[in-house]
Amino acid sequence: MKLAFIIDPIHQLDPCHDTSVALMEAAQILGHEVWVTQANLLSVVEGKAWAIVQQVEIVPVELIAGRWVTANPWYKLSDRSLTPLETMDAVFMRTDPPVNDSYLYATYILDYIDKERTLVINSPSGIRAANEKLYALQFTQAIPETIVSADKELIRQFVQAKGATVLKPLGNKAGEGILFLQSSDRNFNSIVELSTLQGRVPVMVQTYLPEAKEGDKRIILLNGEPIGALNRLASGTDFRNNMATGGTVAQTEITPKEHEICTQIAQKLRQDGLIFVGIDVIGGYLTEVNVTSPTGIREIDRLDGTHLGHQVIQWVEQALSNSK
Repeated sequence: MKLAFIIDPIHQLDPCHDTSVALMEAAQILGHEVWVTQANLLSVVEGKAWAIVQQVEIVPVELIAGRWVTANPWYKLSDRSLTPLETMDAVFMRTDPPVNDSYLYATYILDYIDKERTLVINSPSGIRAANEKLYALQFTQAIPETIVSADKELIRQFVQAKGATVLKPLGNKAGEGILFLQSSDRNFNSIVELSTLQGRVPVMVQTYLPEAKEGDKRIILLNGEPIGALNRLASGTDFRNNMATGGTVAQTEITPKEHEICTQIAQKLRQDGLIFVGIDVIGGYLTEVNVTSPTGIREIDRLDGTHLGHQVIQWVEQALSNSK
């Protein structure tokens, strides 16, 4: 197979952490060609999606004394070439948020890939439909009490009723801009005004879940089925559990309640073409559905001795085989 990965600049990726690298590495080990490009290198020419691509050769990481160790340099790139993306067997959209105008335009360009010839993971229309905060709202039985609003007084009423809440911007990633919010906070007005850009942009406000102190679980789903999980724990100086904010990770298992959540959302994920997804669960409640560039594979493989990247690529092999 020929696989293309739309990623952030490859020199910015961490091969010991980034799931994109884990997937590319797995594809290479399984004998496939791996090509990389970026969202700003996509074009539409004569009604077809094209990209400036480079083939990449990756030096696989090694697990030594419980830590991933990489070579330096860890990748080698070929010369650039302008290529129609329908010549690829599959294209992985793995650009990190925020989902801004350039990100959305990239998904529109990906709509011009011939779906009969090339599998796109995740579906461009699915990515557009699945804001990583708002998408969870349709699963009302699985989420904590939540509102989405730009109205300061409505937010104040909700926070007063719930006591302790968490405010989340709708377009950020990796815990950026997430705030612990109480109505008694003397900075309440300023926090809400800054977060909503003076009432112009809605934010999500959720009931604070005390179980967050025990961790924020990331569960990886492949075509709606859970294939692995890890628990993220906050550092001593931050209430957020995200790895990007200094949180640590620990081995965990998927509980019956969490399996139930996966079952609740599986059909909708498949319907929207969201094949590779990371959901966040706290205290048995679904808090986010990550569809743009969900991460966690490297950490799960290190903790559990799994090879989730191989599992994903083998699923792609089977899906393409079944479609012929």
